[in-house]
Amino acid sequence: MIAAITAGGRVDGALAAAIGTDVKALAPLGGERLVDRSIAAARAAGASRVVVIGGAEIRAHCAGRVEKIVSEAAEGRENLRLAIEAAGGEPLLFLTSDLPFVTGDAAHAFVDRALGSDLALPLATEEDYLRAYPGAPPHITRVGNERVAGGSVVYFGPGVGSQVLAISQRLFDARKSLLRMATLLGPALLLRFVAKRLEIEHIEQRAVRVFGINARAVRNAAPNLCFDVDTLEDYEYAVARLARS
Repeated sequence: MIAAITAGGRVDGALAAAIGTDVKALAPLGGERLVDRSIAAARAAGASRVVVIGGAEIRAHCAGRVEKIVSEAAEGRENLRLAIEAAGGEPLLFLTSDLPFVTGDAAHAFVDRALGSDLALPLATEEDYLRAYPGAPPHITRVGNERVAGGSVVYFGPGVGSQVLAISQRLFDARKSLLRMATLLGPALLLRFVAKRLEIEHIEQRAVRVFGINARAVRNAAPNLCFDVDTLEDYEYAVARLARS
C-alpha cells in the first residue's frame, strides 16, 4: 500500500499569524509539524512508501522523511489527482496533512475495514466524536437519522484510483456538505435530501449505479480520523488539547 499526503494548503489572516507560516501543514503542534502526524500515521498503518504533495517549504521539511515529494498543483483538488497517480495501481491510503490527532492504529483499523471496496471514507458517530473532543468546534453533519463526522482519510482499492479519479475529486470536495453530495449524485438523492430522507446507504447505492464503483462508508471509525484543522479555533483547540495530554 502507498500512502499519499496532500500538504499544499495555504492559510492567511489570524490562522497564518498564529502558526507563523501560510503553509497549514507546517503548523507547529506538540513539538513537531502538523504534517508529521499524518506521515507517522501512514507508516504505522502499513504503507510501504509515503508520498507528500506540496511546495518548496514542504519539500525542505519532508526531505529525508518520506520516499517521494511531488510538486503541488495550482488547484487543491488537482493535488488529489497527483496523490492517486503516485499510487501507480497499488492500494492507496490518502490523507490530508491537517489531522492533529490522527494515529497509526486508527488508520490501520480503517484500512482493514475498507479492504474490498473501491473507495472508502471513515465516519465517526456524533457520540464518539463529542466524547473524544468535548467542546471542540463543530464538525458534525446529519445524514438521515444519523449524525456523523466525516473523515479526511480515503482508501482506494488496487488499480481503481485512475478509474475513479474524476468522481473522487468531486466526492472529496463535497465530503463535508451533504447538499453538495446529494446534488453531485443526482436528482433522486437531492429529492431525498430535501425530504430529509437521505441515508448513507442511498449514497453508497447511488455511487454503484451511477459510477460503477463500490463506495463504502466505514462507520464507527475513530474520531481522530475526522478532526481536521480548518480554522484558528480548530488549531487552538488542538494545541490546548495536546498540551493537557
